[in-house]
Amino acid sequence: MLFAIMAIVLGCSTVGNKPEGSGTTFAKDALAPFIESGQLPGAINVFYKDGLEEIACVGYADVAAKRPITMNDVYMQCSQTKGFCGVTIAMLIEEGKIALDDSVAKYLPEFKELWVLESTTDSVKTLVKAKNALTIRMVMNHTGGFPFEISAKQGNIKGGGWSGGAPLRQTAAIAAASPLHFEPGTKELYSNTGIDIGAAIVEVVTGMRWEDFLKERVLDPLGMTSSSFWPTDKQLETQVEMYDCVKDAPAKYRLENDMQQRPYNGAHVFASAGAGLWTTANDQLKFYKMLMNLGLGENGVRILKEETVKELLAKSTRPKGMGGYSLGFTAPEEDTEDAWFGHGGAWGTNCMVNWHRKELKLWAVQLCGEPRPWDSARLEAEKKFFEYAIDNARADAFTGRVN
Repeated sequence: MLFAIMAIVLGCSTVGNKPEGSGTTFAKDALAPFIESGQLPGAINVFYKDGLEEIACVGYADVAAKRPITMNDVYMQCSQTKGFCGVTIAMLIEEGKIALDDSVAKYLPEFKELWVLESTTDSVKTLVKAKNALTIRMVMNHTGGFPFEISAKQGNIKGGGWSGGAPLRQTAAIAAASPLHFEPGTKELYSNTGIDIGAAIVEVVTGMRWEDFLKERVLDPLGMTSSSFWPTDKQLETQVEMYDCVKDAPAKYRLENDMQQRPYNGAHVFASAGAGLWTTANDQLKFYKMLMNLGLGENGVRILKEETVKELLAKSTRPKGMGGYSLGFTAPEEDTEDAWFGHGGAWGTNCMVNWHRKELKLWAVQLCGEPRPWDSARLEAEKKFFEYAIDNARADAFTGRVN
């Protein structure tokens, strides 16, 4: 069902320790035509540079109800959850409880003997025994050889997907009994399964459920009170609804996605480290600003040491030539002044930070499919903001100066 949409473009602010506003409306102006046409139902955009911040909440979280989108509306961040697992792994490495090149079998014995799918012909699968030891590094940077999801979490299974499926330890056991796509450490294949295995290791080492460890050591200390794998019914009253992108026409409402099935807080839901954490834009900013500030939250709470963020999260842990990926984050192979790290999610959310220049860019939507014609307009707005921030900083440097 297609719908007409009345344009609404709002400014919105963060809560708590608020930086100086930039006074700019680059993103709001760039996105306005797509809100007016209905192609973009609603979105949140944040640009930040060293104390200057532009926040735009445009359109609706629920078009039919005419409910404006806000910084406190909950949404599924999907694969952005991987970075949260990366932080918990980095914590245990920092504390000397695990090492990045430890064998996974040291903590999960079922991974001691693994098999690789060598070929498939005439419905006959040929397996060979894996030669390389599977390490924590490999499962966390997508070089372990695992499929995207185990069979129990395929989206075509009712109750499956990353909002359901199986507990983390069971996910790991199923993965260990399934053939790998290639010899561990020799190629890359994006995999929720590998990240879930990493979370299962956290459970073994800490004696806690991964989601409880995450809450105790990351979410609560940062004040991320709206982030959970089980959003409450009250929270879901403010959720950002999901839509399908439609070419040259208003977006179409979607009740659910196969990988994210209602009820979102039902008994079928298990915590998934590969994808599954609900959050708000205000909460997500707290997490990514902590990374931008090298482990220090805006509330003054230190989550990780500076060097831990620099060496384990902000740059690639893969062998050279395999592309950049660290522990749950897309990251550059070489760390430079222009290097960004962070992650995106399946429904279009994304957040990236540059710790060198204290820059951040956050985008929150709940959209399936293509096309997304606003992307180029948003990139142009991003360029204008960061150029403005640089010019503003230069102007401030001369304030009060006498020749």
